[in-house]
Order: sequence, then C-alpha cells, then structure tokens
Amino acid sequence: MKKYIYILLLTFFAFKAHSHTAHYQGVIKIEMDVIRNGEIIGYSNYFFEHEDKKMTVKNYTNFKVDLFGATIFSILSETIEKYENDKLIYFKSNTFQNDKEKYVNLNYDKSSKEFIIDGSSYKGKASNDCVIGNWWNHQILKAKKQISPLSGSIKEQVVTLIGEENIIINNKKYLTNHYKLKSKNENLPKNKKLNFDIWYDPKNNLILKVSYSRMGKWEYKVKNFE
Repeated sequence: MKKYIYILLLTFFAFKAHSHTAHYQGVIKIEMDVIRNGEIIGYSNYFFEHEDKKMTVKNYTNFKVDLFGATIFSILSETIEKYENDKLIYFKSNTFQNDKEKYVNLNYDKSSKEFIIDGSSYKGKASNDCVIGNWWNHQILKAKKQISPLSGSIKEQVVTLIGEENIIINNKKYLTNHYKLKSKNENLPKNKKLNFDIWYDPKNNLILKVSYSRMGKWEYKVKNFE
C-alpha cells in the first residue's frame, strides 16, 4: 500500500517547464482537501507571491492514513518554486514520509538550458521540457515528463483529453475538461504506474479535482481559491 500511495504523491506534489505565470497573476492561494475513501485526511495548500515578471509558489502538505487506530502512512512536506519570465528557475522541497526524510534541490542552468537536480533518489540533469508534478500548475496536462517533488526522479507521461464534464465543487457547478494522465511505459509494474483522472476548469485556469484509485479511492478537491 505504501508503494501505491508514493506513486500518487510523485504527481501530486507534476511544452517546457513553463507555468504560464500570467494565468496566475490574480491568484493568492489555492487550498485543496486530501480525501481518502470519502474522508478528509489532510490538506495541500499553495500560496503565491508576485513581483514584476517573477512568481514564487509555496506549498504546505500534511496528511496521514490511519488504520485500526495506528498511522500506516504520513506525509509532511514544504516546497518552494520560483519562476522568472514564465520559466521555472528554482525548486526546493523537504518531505517527511513516514518520518523518513526526502528532498529535492533544483536549479536551472541558463548556459546549458537544463535543470540540475540534487534529489534523494536522483542526482543529475533534466531537460527543460519537464514540469514539477504539482496540481496547481495546469501545464502538467501538456507536459511529456514530470519531476517528482519528493525525490527528484523523472517520469514520462501521456495525457489524454476525455471530454467536457460538469462537476460540482463546494455546491457550485463548473464546466471542466476531463483528462486522463498515465505513465508512458505500459510495461511498468502496476504499483509504479501513474493513473489519474483530472478535472480542469479552463475559465479559472485551475485544476479543481484529481481522482485516483489504488487501495482506496483518493481525491484532491479545491476547497478555496483567491
């Protein structure tokens, strides 16, 4: 079960590494509930700072899974990512997964036009067509590769548009585009595959809901945005 949840987090925390920051100029924060089997078990909140052509996004995530009164899985994470002229130039994360520390330090090398990654599971370079696997950034729906915000590993993905769909979030109806995000490599073991349903609101440029089934039903829903 822990492996399944870990795969979920690789994308929770994921064209080029652009965020189209102009789309988020008016955004101050995005708050999301983390839900498992219909029960809210934690949160993942994003806070935005804007200055000229620069944008900083800070994320705080905290949730745990309890079974028979014992905690079987937990995540406590803080991240910061910086964009300049619509490009990712810096990312840093510190995560405690079941009290085990994971990390990522990423910088953009302007001379080579590559990312330099020092992560707990990957150290090396990455092409600038990668995005950080985050639900605030709708560019994950266009990217071919994502960088794990937990460990720095790189994963290839395929995103398919399913179609338009009306969903209700906080008693409000939204017309969304429903996408499926999956691992490109179909031969990966099931416990390592990405397999997400994503509902994107093009009017507000926001991912409103994410759903994933593996040892339970997981959902990430926007609780509030400003």
